[in-house]
Amino acid sequence: MSGLASYLVFFAIQALVFVVVCLGLNYLDHVRESGVEPPARPLVFTKFPTSVIGPGEAIRIDPELTERVDWEVELGVVIGRTMSRVPAASALEGVFGYTAANDVSARDLQFGDGQWVRGKSIDTFCPLGPVVVTADEIPDPQAVSLGTVVNGETMQDSSTAEMVFGVAELLSFCSFSFTLEPGDLLLSGTPWGCGDFMEPRRSLHPGDLVEVTVGGIGTLSNPVEVSGAAAPVAAGALSGD
Repeated sequence: MSGLASYLVFFAIQALVFVVVCLGLNYLDHVRESGVEPPARPLVFTKFPTSVIGPGEAIRIDPELTERVDWEVELGVVIGRTMSRVPAASALEGVFGYTAANDVSARDLQFGDGQWVRGKSIDTFCPLGPVVVTADEIPDPQAVSLGTVVNGETMQDSSTAEMVFGVAELLSFCSFSFTLEPGDLLLSGTPWGCGDFMEPRRSLHPGDLVEVTVGGIGTLSNPVEVSGAAAPVAAGALSGD
């Protein structure tokens, strides 16, 4: 697919996303940094589609709502056909393409609520892009590099080879519980390097620039800005809490 066509497809997908299916603790290196056991089955949650933004758009943080905002580079899987009760062996046939995603997370809300939807679904907390590449351009979704850079500093550097459950397994597992429709998006989990698990803890603040890169797709860049009625926060701001 040409560069222009990839961008046009991305904006069409962004406008049509109805369901964002997400997976937690799906990378062995992230499981290790979290200090927990690998899940026995995929850990599924969702983000509201109102959280979706595109490349260059601002991640907006309301400091009166959350103080622990984290980054998560992910391989996004765009569904291309209706999938219901699909075996893993043929699940990749239902993939239209792939994009880069940043599963931005309010950790204080995520862990404080006891479930993850609110802390994951804040408006602007699902950047996607910069393009969608068709499935033939990534023949093996388990051999894709992933990385996150914040203000020029590398935070995440891993590969989809670290997944606990591969993309085909995830699609099959989900399809046996609920139907996936064309335009739906599956975020397949994030590797090690999330700020909330660092010592000292690190979070995003207005003034930061987050860049997530997925091999074969490109780099998705988003600035961080203040949101809500709170007073502006000083720029420059990736810091320990």
